[in-house]
Amino acid sequence: MFYRLSGVYHTRYSATRQLWPIPADRWQIGAVAVLALAAPLYMSDLYLSSYLLPWLIFSAATLALTLLMGLAGQLHFGFGAVMAIGAYTSIHLARAGVPFELALLAAGLMAALIGCLFGAAALRVKGLYLVMATLAMQFLVDWVIVNVNAISGGAVATLQTPQVSYLFVPVASLTARYYLALLWAAIVTLLVLNIKRTSFGRALVAVRDKDFAAAVIGVNIFKYKLLAFFTSSFLGGVTGSILAFCFYQAVTPSQFNFDVTIQLVAMALVGGLGSVIGGFLGAGFVLLAPIVLLNLIARMTDAGWLNVSTTLMAHIPLMLYGAMIIGFLLFEPLGLAKIYDNARKYFLVWPFRHTQS
Repeated sequence: MFYRLSGVYHTRYSATRQLWPIPADRWQIGAVAVLALAAPLYMSDLYLSSYLLPWLIFSAATLALTLLMGLAGQLHFGFGAVMAIGAYTSIHLARAGVPFELALLAAGLMAALIGCLFGAAALRVKGLYLVMATLAMQFLVDWVIVNVNAISGGAVATLQTPQVSYLFVPVASLTARYYLALLWAAIVTLLVLNIKRTSFGRALVAVRDKDFAAAVIGVNIFKYKLLAFFTSSFLGGVTGSILAFCFYQAVTPSQFNFDVTIQLVAMALVGGLGSVIGGFLGAGFVLLAPIVLLNLIARMTDAGWLNVSTTLMAHIPLMLYGAMIIGFLLFEPLGLAKIYDNARKYFLVWPFRHTQS
């Protein structure tokens, strides 16, 4: 069958090192790529701007966070601040006339620099102590943004994004903004996939599992922890800029508060730490599940199947959503990516279940 391992022969190192050695996986990736590229043709503007566009951007942010938390094992509860640094940096540079490509690069570098300053705490502490250090970063950056008028204009001020072009294409229409977000999500995806196969990725895994054992075998703990924070913060800063220019088209201090950090951590956990497909699944679940549940309950109420107040109806989706997250953590701690992997492995050998180990 087309989805089986039959016909996959490991006769060359280049074939063994492929990202997707099984033909069925390559066909799936090709089908998803075609659907993503053609989305503006068959999807309405409402669904494109309200569902698909934020899903792509937050998936990229989740992948940037899972690179740090899943691959390097360094907890980070200030990632919303990292994205805020990137968003404000790029907006101010774009307003000053800097080309958008350079503004994105500067946004990533600024976020990486500040992220490394707070990430340096990981060189001396770990676990809950590292959580407190990164949490301090979140609240400190929030305070600076709100109280320094030169950055945000005030606690309730809104900075509109200027008109920019990327590679000589104006980022004004919804289609252009969607393709820019899609391009960035694809770049982050391929980057994380390839990092996992390099010596850098293997060193991060060694640091995650046992940092003192990694030091014994020659891994420079100082270097790789800082590199993990630098890379993750750089990707997060650029993603924050993409979020501001492509989705919000404006930036306010409340858009990158602690709630956003909690959302991103939930996306990484529910999707599966260290998994690339888990980043997309987790982001989709956290973003879309409350909306789907709210619409479902509203339709049941309109049909007379439920008789609940408006206030209770607003809280029921959040209750069910929280219960679903707890259920995932209880019954499948490795997240949605593990559920997908189990289904994939089942079909790889179906109907010969006895061949599974």
